[in-house]
Amino acid sequence: MGVTLKDYVKKKDFLICVDSDGCAMDTMDIKHIRCFGPCMVEEWGLSEWRDAILKRWNDINLYTMTRGINRFKGLAKILREINDSYTAIEGVDVLEKWVEESDELSNPALKRAIEKTDHICLKKALSWSEAVNASINALPFEDKKPFEGVKEGLAHAQDYADVAIVSSANLQAVEEEWEMYGLTEHVDIIMAQNVGSKAFCIQELLKKGYAPDHVLMTGDAVGDYDAAQKNGVFYYPILVRYEKESWEEFRETAVEKLAGECYGGAYQEEKIKAFMDNLK
Repeated sequence: MGVTLKDYVKKKDFLICVDSDGCAMDTMDIKHIRCFGPCMVEEWGLSEWRDAILKRWNDINLYTMTRGINRFKGLAKILREINDSYTAIEGVDVLEKWVEESDELSNPALKRAIEKTDHICLKKALSWSEAVNASINALPFEDKKPFEGVKEGLAHAQDYADVAIVSSANLQAVEEEWEMYGLTEHVDIIMAQNVGSKAFCIQELLKKGYAPDHVLMTGDAVGDYDAAQKNGVFYYPILVRYEKESWEEFRETAVEKLAGECYGGAYQEEKIKAFMDNLK
């Protein structure tokens, strides 16, 4: 899988884009439940309210319309709630301001902000983020598996369409996880965090010659849906807690509808409604 965006060439008339974490790979729950939430409780000393706070973290990041939110946006949101409901969080307003105004929400960008202000809340946010990364890296590889039906779905998709991974995750992690389970053999290009946003990735792929109504974005979060909307392409949801059933329908119905040029209209509306209802 060494194809770069620059070298990528369209082979089929249709293109199916697939997100990784929480969509193809059953990794979102484990990362949030074992890593993100517990590391936050540890960093801010919140063990007194651990269960309630972890439940709220999971609601924000996994089970509602903010599923897939940037880690720092999610952190600022829950720290504000903790500050207002449980215990004071020193400098939470500074973190909120950085999240709102920064043009990049990443560890390197946070380090640059700390160099300017040396603020305690920003330093704790960076410490938390680095601890999360270390915790994720320590997860047993066998615990990071694809959802049932993904391999079969991708293999079927490739009979009709070019297939692209469009993910905001780390490139190395995506490559390792997908190669581990033989998924990359059904993929034509991997576009991850290093390329740009999901909307940007789809935009650049469209420049390769695909008609927007021949392109399908497959995802599990609002960010995936928004990326599809911004580019005028179709969207297929992998529903939280119904991933196996979603991949079955992807293989049995969605791919054929796209290839048969009848995905739009009633079927697309039905899929968007199911997606919205699932994350209420």
